[in-house]
Amino acid sequence: QVQLVESGGGLVQAGGSLRLSCAASGRTFSSYAMGWFRQAPGKEREFVAAIDWSGGSTYYADSVKGRFTISRDNAKKLVYLQMNSLKPEDTAAYYCAAGFGSHASMWSNGYKNWGQGTQVTVSS
Repeated sequence: QVQLVESGGGLVQAGGSLRLSCAASGRTFSSYAMGWFRQAPGKEREFVAAIDWSGGSTYYADSVKGRFTISRDNAKKLVYLQMNSLKPEDTAAYYCAAGFGSHASMWSNGYKNWGQGTQVTVSS
């Protein structure tokens, strides 16, 4: 089992930046892919970014490509989401997730464990 704890959310003005972190504990961190998803009020959870076990392959939703960067530090058991040029439509609760295996997925059913989420609010 994997426990995930997100941090780094907050209130930021449009055009600003935030870095989200997700700390993992439990099974060997370097053995599974990680992903970030988000859910805005009244909307379904959507894919944001994913990274494979080594950090060598990353994937992004079109809506965040070029603005967000996912990375991981296997020694520290951390995954990050650097968010730049934030827009009001990025406002959502952000969740990190641990995959079943080493390859990343853009689908929520590709993830086994989920954190509790951290709120990001972007004001216009």
